Amino acid sequence: MPYCWKCGAGLEEDDKFCHACGAPVSEVVKEELSVSADNLIERVKELLYEGNVTRIIVKDEKGRVMLEIPATVGVIGVVLAPWLAALGVIAALATNCKIVVERRE
Repeated sequence: MPYCWKCGAGLEEDDKFCHACGAPVSEVVKEELSVSADNLIERVKELLYEGNVTRIIVKDEKGRVMLEIPATVGVIGVVLAPWLAALGVIAALATNCKIVVERRE
């Protein structure tokens, strides 16, 4: 499910505008990265601070979704703390992870 880049509301695949705030829906590009568990938290922090990321999905070696982080415009500081704690647990359980990054064009 895609999310609005402006307000974070859930969108349908064929929506042209956000039903909550009216912002135009832009194309979403998916990128998949492989990282070791040691670098997982640092890589996710880097991605969140880039600013053009709308969602981050962390998967284990078998492709199962371990964590999904909706990264809206206002996600900073204290809001990130619970997500990063969960990433620490995932890093302790997995050896290699895949990060699926959704970016707006």
